[in-house]
Amino acid sequence: MGSEVILVPIMFGVLFGIFYLYISARNKERLALIEKGADASIFYSSTRRATPMWKVIIINLAFLLMGIGLGTLIAEGFVQGFGMDEEVAFPGVIFFMAGLGLFTGYYVTKKLNKDA
Repeated sequence: MGSEVILVPIMFGVLFGIFYLYISARNKERLALIEKGADASIFYSSTRRATPMWKVIIINLAFLLMGIGLGTLIAEGFVQGFGMDEEVAFPGVIFFMAGLGLFTGYYVTKKLNKDA
């Protein structure tokens, strides 16, 4: 009971901290540009067409979910085939395959940006 009371504010605090750091860093960067007298058009370059953000999110989410599903399947094979302990096999293989999925998604997104 006590861990839920502590965990929820910590989760919201982490999300707030990430959002705050993103906004404050962007503000400091833009203020530095204004002080130097540089043009802000460097953030909005029209010569390079970037992949839309929703495509990047969908691709990475798809590879993440495929990695989790494949990790669950492989972990079940380890448990059934090799008699591995479930508490070890499932988290280890699922996290490994999810990371591999995100790694693959990164390279697919990089290739997609290069083609665009």
